[in-house]
Amino acid sequence: MIVYPLWHVGHQNEAGDNDSTVHVDQGGVFIDEQDGDDVKLLGIYSTRERAEERMKQARLLPGFRDEPECFLIDGYELDEDTWAEGFVRIPPGE
Repeated sequence: MIVYPLWHVGHQNEAGDNDSTVHVDQGGVFIDEQDGDDVKLLGIYSTRERAEERMKQARLLPGFRDEPECFLIDGYELDEDTWAEGFVRIPPGE
């Protein structure tokens, strides 16, 4: 099964010229947690399209609209062990 985590990076770094903040570089969204960048998981979606739709909505919200290009959607393959670890299914009515 493949799921699509949606991440947002709030930049606090000073990695650029003259201690400027680097938001995006040639590899895409720049992330440097050691320099204080704040990486938030906004959700995990069943399709890339659903993650992209949520990203469009998030770009309009306070806290995200200041860095509208700083979202990442990254496909992740779950195997049975990964999916079951840490989750408990509670049947309805219990």
